[in-house]
Amino acid sequence: MEFTEVATTRRSVHDYADESLDDGTLQTIFENAVQAPSSYNLQPWEFVVLREDETQQALREAAYDQEHVTGAAASVIVLGNKDPEAHAETVTDDMLEKGYLPNEEVRDGILENIAGMADLPEQERRVWTVRSTSLVAMSLMYAAWDEGVATCPIGGFDADAVLDAFDIDGEQYEPVMLLTMGIPADDAGELQAERKYRRPVDEVVHFEEFAPEREAAATPADD
Repeated sequence: MEFTEVATTRRSVHDYADESLDDGTLQTIFENAVQAPSSYNLQPWEFVVLREDETQQALREAAYDQEHVTGAAASVIVLGNKDPEAHAETVTDDMLEKGYLPNEEVRDGILENIAGMADLPEQERRVWTVRSTSLVAMSLMYAAWDEGVATCPIGGFDADAVLDAFDIDGEQYEPVMLLTMGIPADDAGELQAERKYRRPVDEVVHFEEFAPEREAAATPADD
């Protein structure tokens, strides 16, 4: 699809066909998704893809029993690494090799900056990883739809239960989002219905100053 078609026809789908997702399709989706940008290109994301009944049921229990977790061909745990240094050397060596950085001194300076980020309080590192990992989550949804695979993001889940169920180190990883994925059912209501309301661009985009609608509405009209 052209990007405009992907962006305007994508829906969050809850009803999926009884059809599996093969490894090749998933590989293509993730290869495209991980082209997403991230802070310092550190790519702090990890994905746990669940296709077996037992593992999907475990995730469903951590997601407040949402049915589409087990109804989808695959359910995905999107994790954010809270350690900015985890892949820093690999990333900065690549930047140096490809000429993005002029010399080793600059590379080392960037590594020092990243080390400083790693020393930040956990809450700040959580915010950092959520920002970057949210970018790849949206890219994943677009990449999937480009392959005809529907998704639904899930923000309602028990993060501690997800960590416990899949033996994930909560000191290092933050469950940022869950996604369900699959071929949409022929009668999936979300694909049949008219798109839900989107706030118009001229209401949400502000040039040179921030003037939200509620403030404008509160200003008495001129006589």
